[in-house]
Amino acid sequence: MLVLSGGTGTPKLLGGLRQLVPDEDITVVVNTAEDLWVSGNLVCPDIDTVTYLFAGLLDMDKWWGVAHDTYRTHEALASAGQSEVLRLGDKDRATHILRSECIRQGASLTEAVGRTARMLGAGANILPMCDESVSSMISTDSGTMHFQDFWVGQRGRPEVLGVEYQGMENSRITDAVRKAVEQEDNIIIGPSNPITSIGPILAVNGMRKLIQSKHVVAVSPIIGCEPVSGPAGKLMRACGCEVLSRGVARFYEGLVDVFVVDERDGLGLRDVEGMDVAVVSADTIMTSAEKSKALAKVVIGQLV
Repeated sequence: MLVLSGGTGTPKLLGGLRQLVPDEDITVVVNTAEDLWVSGNLVCPDIDTVTYLFAGLLDMDKWWGVAHDTYRTHEALASAGQSEVLRLGDKDRATHILRSECIRQGASLTEAVGRTARMLGAGANILPMCDESVSSMISTDSGTMHFQDFWVGQRGRPEVLGVEYQGMENSRITDAVRKAVEQEDNIIIGPSNPITSIGPILAVNGMRKLIQSKHVVAVSPIIGCEPVSGPAGKLMRACGCEVLSRGVARFYEGLVDVFVVDERDGLGLRDVEGMDVAVVSADTIMTSAEKSKALAKVVIGQLV
């Protein structure tokens, strides 16, 4: 089973899938366009969330970071006048240090992520979307900034004018991702932000062509005219996408065979049914492990 994932909505679905499928049978290709260097170390927020989930370490209240972590290093740096855009926990920071040391010693991002995942005890095959450095840059009325500066540093307040995947022209599919995709008949696109979570994965050179022949099931992160969480609506509007399930389906046009929309989204059911894609309704609000499992059952039921 292969899943394309960002850092919040899809990990909740992964939590349901792993109740039904052994971890070792799950491969997750994860967005890296939100990665950034903080205090000398590479932070990979989406990869870390997925890794901590499969390692049993994730803070399930925040859906990022390590549960019960402390923040002494972050606080000491702040008191010394060094601000960090991300509030990094101490155990979380250890992951960044280990990954960064691997890279400084010559390992690729794929190799570094694999070593860190094994060290933490994550059983799934967790793969970065590419080894090259790619950044989601948000053009706003306050200037162009990295996604983390926009969403965390500025709390998503600036008006968004556009989104660019900086460095994407140099990206290429890794051997690990290519092998994983070629071995699967099905691909699941989770309910993550289509612009800055799934969009960068699909924008890796050759990725869309690679997965076009697969049976793809996608879950909408939109109900009615609003995203379930996060800045997806603001970013979709800036990129000329309707903030509707129809807009997400169009963003994935040519790739998706089955589109899962929320059972409360009558607008999505009606509009997406008119497109060349099968539409399935389900409860997509994963507020508990049981609800995540129920949605996972629906998604698995659409696989071939």
